[in-house]
Amino acid sequence: MTHNVLILCTGNSARSQIAEALINTKRGDSWHAVSAGTQPAERVNPYALRALAEIDIHTDGSRPKHVNEFMGQPFDLVVTVCDDAAENCPLWVGQGKRVHEGFPDPAKATGTDDEIMAAFRQARDDIERRLLALIDAS
Repeated sequence: MTHNVLILCTGNSARSQIAEALINTKRGDSWHAVSAGTQPAERVNPYALRALAEIDIHTDGSRPKHVNEFMGQPFDLVVTVCDDAAENCPLWVGQGKRVHEGFPDPAKATGTDDEIMAAFRQARDDIERRLLALIDAS
């Protein structure tokens, strides 16, 4: 049986996209992930795509999606990934157990290309460790 998880954040351009790709790649035999935001960005952050490509995860055709696209769909788990100290996480009014796992926004990183990529790598690795553990325990 496949379980469904919705990953929510504001822009759906970095953290939630990374989480969706990691869950579908690493746990796709038992979990299906989708992600969305309340104020979707115009495109997926290119640094997020690069960070995923470094671990051989390619998300061709991925796009930011509005949370309304998933209203009425059943989810076993709904995870917000905003860093609640700095942002307001979206509220999900649909079904599914709600869990908050906050991560700092790597898209706010500044500096050289290497420094920005380091922030995205850190986010990717933290998301992988914490969210895979969360769904494994669910």
